[in-house]
Amino acid sequence: MVAVAILAAGRGTRMKSDLPKVLHSLGGRSLVERVLHSLSEINPSRCLVIVGYQGDRVKDSLAGVIDHLPPIGSLEFVEQTEQLGTGHAVQQLLPHLEGFADDLLVLNGDVPLLRPQTIQNLLQTHKTNQNAATLLTAHLPNPKGYGRVFCNGQNLVKEIVEDRDCTPAQKQNRRINAGVYCFKWSQLEKVLPQLVANNDQQEYYLTDAVKFMAPVMAVDVEDYQEILGINDRKQMASAYEILQERVKDSWMAAGVTLIHPDTITIDDTVQLSPDVVVEPQTHLRGQTVIGVGSRIGPGSLIENSSIGENVTVLYSVVTDSAVKNGSRIGPYAHLRGHVEVGESCRVGNFVELKNSTLGDRTNVAHLSYLGDATLGNKVNIGAGTITANYDGVKKHPTTIGDRTKTGSNSVLVAPLTLGEDVTVAAGSVVTEDVPDDSLVIARSRQVIKPGWRLNPEE
Repeated sequence: MVAVAILAAGRGTRMKSDLPKVLHSLGGRSLVERVLHSLSEINPSRCLVIVGYQGDRVKDSLAGVIDHLPPIGSLEFVEQTEQLGTGHAVQQLLPHLEGFADDLLVLNGDVPLLRPQTIQNLLQTHKTNQNAATLLTAHLPNPKGYGRVFCNGQNLVKEIVEDRDCTPAQKQNRRINAGVYCFKWSQLEKVLPQLVANNDQQEYYLTDAVKFMAPVMAVDVEDYQEILGINDRKQMASAYEILQERVKDSWMAAGVTLIHPDTITIDDTVQLSPDVVVEPQTHLRGQTVIGVGSRIGPGSLIENSSIGENVTVLYSVVTDSAVKNGSRIGPYAHLRGHVEVGESCRVGNFVELKNSTLGDRTNVAHLSYLGDATLGNKVNIGAGTITANYDGVKKHPTTIGDRTKTGSNSVLVAPLTLGEDVTVAAGSVVTEDVPDDSLVIARSRQVIKPGWRLNPEE
């Protein structure tokens, strides 16, 4: 069994933000949430998140996504009231892991690109070799600023030297410490009280603990980009580019067509099916699912929505909604606030739907607003129809039966029910319920006054 400690106590001053660094979002998930997802292949028995700056905010954030996390055992929080280095952070675990006899994996809450397979390999190497400590290392093209790791031919660590303490010869070594460790806790808990803050930063370093343990082995990560940390907005942008390349490469290998991938963004929480086509300038976010054969874009945003099979979404925005098979959305449509569109529907130019349900084969072709409305099957909404659903205090529902048609420029003043097979005459303002099989005309009679015109300008 293994316990996991995630260092998430820092503010991240270089982010220039009141938000704790580990809560900044990267591709639809916070940094610390991404670290937790990297544990998906090791099934830890316990997971301890070390919090400090705005710790309650970190706790609340993780509580809100707990149902979406992989199995991580019990999620516990450990307070670090002062941020005095990585060694000091891990020292806070001593009372929480009293009597614990297995291995401890230490991760950083601001290193979000680690693959689950990398962590699994680190842990397996640690156990196979019965190491006291195993640390993840990487060979960087430019290792400036990173501590160097020096090993013998069996990858056993001889020493770790901080960048500022390296000689010119030592700086030629490109193997760096990634800050990811696996410890035999029974040995580490004896060493932690011996750490001293004898350095320029007056901090307790976890790397100092490694000096008192043996054997210590290094494991090189195959892709050095996995261990890149986030300290500022520029590094956040770089990490996002790396993440996007991974996600898009994976989907194209799975049979999804991305036209001009550089203009497309896809959160790794999104699920796509084979033969989906994603057009340029399209962005897929959150818990979005898109069915076989659908074509999304160009110029569309889909967020936290379910799109069925063979759906077309063109130059439109769909959020928190569902569109069933064979429907067409757009151009320039906006679906929001839990809209449900049935099969083979058309939601066309400059239509906004909010908190509404459309039955199968229902059309809202252009220039309409439907809010808090329930439409049956084969309804046709004429151009310019709106539901006046808000009286200034409350929202009110509109119900429209099967095969009902509204003429152009109709206003349906809620609360209102139109029965089945109703026809609303163009230009009507309907304020009372209408029974089945009816024509409703609700407008003033046209008046013509011959010979009337404005006085000509002087």
